[in-house]
Amino acid sequence: MRMAFLFPGQGSQYVGMGQELYTDYPAARRVFDCADEVLGFALTKLCFEGPKEELQKTANTQPAVLATSIACYEILREKGIKPEVLAGHSLGEYTALVVAGAFSFEDALLLVRRRGQLMQEAVPLGTGGMIAVLGLDRDKVERITAEAARAGVINAANFNCPGQVVLAGEMPALEEAVKLAKRAGAKRCVPLPVSGPFHSTLMRGAGERLAQALEDVRIRDPRLPVVANVDGSLLRTADEVGAALVRQIYSPVRWEEGMRYLVESGVETFVEVGPGKVLSGLMKKIARPGNTILNVEDGVSLQKVLAHLEEVG
Repeated sequence: MRMAFLFPGQGSQYVGMGQELYTDYPAARRVFDCADEVLGFALTKLCFEGPKEELQKTANTQPAVLATSIACYEILREKGIKPEVLAGHSLGEYTALVVAGAFSFEDALLLVRRRGQLMQEAVPLGTGGMIAVLGLDRDKVERITAEAARAGVINAANFNCPGQVVLAGEMPALEEAVKLAKRAGAKRCVPLPVSGPFHSTLMRGAGERLAQALEDVRIRDPRLPVVANVDGSLLRTADEVGAALVRQIYSPVRWEEGMRYLVESGVETFVEVGPGKVLSGLMKKIARPGNTILNVEDGVSLQKVLAHLEEVG
């Protein structure tokens, strides 16, 4: 049984995430306490109590989701559950790289905090955003994006699964894209709870500044293969990791391609590790019959995973 761990990105956060695990599992408590100490503020309190508006600020969301995901992972690790390959959606790629040993949790916390600040600063608040277009194929969405670009900067930002492409860009262009998509038969166009047009060309300046921040981080060769967001390939060396993280900030997340690669490579069990079930939902539209899709974010979901894995051996 080949197993992949999948780590969620921004948009999966919610007030209360990780609180039950913090109370019940010392491994989770150690992770959150470490995060508070490294960052110099009460990230744990923000995760558990909010307020929601503060948690959703990019510079806070990114370390919060990272810490919650690593807390979930550490419990699984203590239970002896080990993946053979890793992947993370956008911010989640950093979580995957921590698990793979490419850099330390402490370095990752400071790095994603900085990444969040850079992304937040790249475009004035309220001038850009992201919208998920549901129910149209990729080619049609790309044609709509090209047409909407007459109203401003807009790019395809996430190729998540069949029938779901996320667009990012300036608000006038996004509004035009929504009109065009609905006219073309889209089921829905859903604004995402993020504060900027991530994974678009508007983030190129943030990418250049992130490259500078990465120079201060010791990056090692991953001990486990990690699927790269930028092209669905496997990251195996420190040089590949650094280059991929810089490109990732202003390039589309090719999640569907990466997950199809894993399915075709023989991965049978996919465990989403961290807050929410966004990636589990996407995986259900990509996986083959017989693939198992699980998630761990609290005590109930953890017990389900442990019971399933014990049953299949």
